[in-house]
Amino acid sequence: MTSSSVVAVIPAAGIGSRMQADRPKQYLTLQGKTILEHTVEILLNHHAIDYLVIAISPHDTYFPSLAIANNPKVKVVEGGNERADSVLNAVNTLPENTWALVHDAARPCVSTHDITQLLTVMDNEQVAGGILASRVRDTMKRGADSQAANANFPTVLHTESRENLWHALTPQLFPTTLLKNALYDGLAAGASITDEASAIEYSGHKVALIDSDPANIKITHPGDLPLADFYLHQRQKAQSECE
Repeated sequence: MTSSSVVAVIPAAGIGSRMQADRPKQYLTLQGKTILEHTVEILLNHHAIDYLVIAISPHDTYFPSLAIANNPKVKVVEGGNERADSVLNAVNTLPENTWALVHDAARPCVSTHDITQLLTVMDNEQVAGGILASRVRDTMKRGADSQAANANFPTVLHTESRENLWHALTPQLFPTTLLKNALYDGLAAGASITDEASAIEYSGHKVALIDSDPANIKITHPGDLPLADFYLHQRQKAQSECE
């Protein structure tokens, strides 16, 4: 694997309104730690990651009280209104000869193995970088707008082929300078930048898809919390058995 350094970036300025909680979802707790702490821990424990930059809201009152706020390997930048803004603020602080590994704050169950597999794209000249992803397994339906259908709910417009369809997950890994320029260009052009890969795609580069463990879920709804708790417990159990 190339000797280029890798810096993790976590956009954590969102409020996670769909969780219906009294605080941003990254500060909800699982097994005595916040979701964000679990996420930071798995990234910093990976041998290839040098340090980590977190983009938080300027009005965040939760982060300063966490132990990770005093970790010398954790740096903080101000987050933006959108994910792309937060990521851009973070990568602007990184040295040019690094790779940025961007990961969702609310994905605390990513595996070390998957991160290692993703890092192998650094040696592949056929692609600009890569992302963890999972193949679409369910039948996919294109919905019609409920107002256009004159209904109280969306209706099926047609069935989409799931062939070669993937769910984009994180981490997403790209050279820092390439990602920074792609984000600037995409945002300036008004392109739909929903993740880092979409900015790289907009700039005309190829992105590798690395199949991810199904446990790498994003905590978005209240029902995701017990599932994440289960996956974390299973990981801890496996680690204990290996010791």
